[in-house]
Amino acid sequence: MSIEKKAFGVLSSGEDISLYILRAGEFQACVTDYGAILVSLLVPDRRGVREDVLLGFSTLSGYSGRHPYFGVTVGRFANRIADARFALDGKTYVLDANDGPNSLHGGLKGFDRQIWKADQAGSDSVPSIVFSRRSPSGEEGYPGTVDVVVRYSLDASGALSLGYTAKTDSRCPVNLTNHAYFNLAGEGRGTVLGHEARLSCSRYLPVNAVQIPVGPPAAVDGGPFDFRIAKPIGRDLSAQLDGYDHCYVIDRAAEGLVEFAEVFEPRSGRRMRVSTTLPAVQFYTGNNLQACAGKRGSLYDRHSGFCLETQFYPDSPNRPDFPNCILDPGAVWKHETVYRFG
Repeated sequence: MSIEKKAFGVLSSGEDISLYILRAGEFQACVTDYGAILVSLLVPDRRGVREDVLLGFSTLSGYSGRHPYFGVTVGRFANRIADARFALDGKTYVLDANDGPNSLHGGLKGFDRQIWKADQAGSDSVPSIVFSRRSPSGEEGYPGTVDVVVRYSLDASGALSLGYTAKTDSRCPVNLTNHAYFNLAGEGRGTVLGHEARLSCSRYLPVNAVQIPVGPPAAVDGGPFDFRIAKPIGRDLSAQLDGYDHCYVIDRAAEGLVEFAEVFEPRSGRRMRVSTTLPAVQFYTGNNLQACAGKRGSLYDRHSGFCLETQFYPDSPNRPDFPNCILDPGAVWKHETVYRFG
């Protein structure tokens, strides 16, 4: 068990960026203080051969350039806010529209493009890195000064835990997630359409043409959105549904950490189980990837990876009928997501 710190590169602004390598048993995770990004994750297959199961880049320049949020910490608000605006306590806040008419993943310079303070933590058996930053009032149009902490922990059983906390001095929406793209066959090894996925989600949010939820959650009811019984990700895709980019409501009997997803890759035998304290998950199948140059010469095309982004519902600040995403002064936004590999 160990943590190693290495130089990862220098930004055009002259700031040095570091890479932190967490090792626990057969598993290894690399994270960086630029964007609090999860850069790589080595996981053994059924024969004990380790491969990186995360899409991304080998160098800082890939992450500092434009990219599809590979492995980043997303904030202040994950997913979309309709028309890049919301009203709170009688005041309208205008955000950056960076996804058509909508604001996506915190705007033009969200948490994924900030430098975070890093501290080594954990123990010999469970190495951890704690990233923290202060998001000032008005950043990307959001009210309130928000102090955020993201903790990555890795243990030898194959559990990668992501813990989030946030506090504010003024009421504001908060919705944090990680945007890792997984391919359990190994990054760059084809599409994920043959991965077998199970989601304990009996409802999802139908969306309009610009990916904003319309109406209340709808029942999956045995159709193409139903993953309650494991099936290949690509089984029900068609000309009408050429990929998933939808928010699923997690079935839960109580609060706390609940397992809601399992994904299995038949060739390697790798399996990933996901648990969270959050109410929903955005299931995304890399529909917009196109000839993206990744690690070690890999080329990521459509469906080269899948995301399970645990979160509150999209457009929640504009939907009082959705679970409340507003953080009040004196309260703590505290959630956890755990990825378990075997």
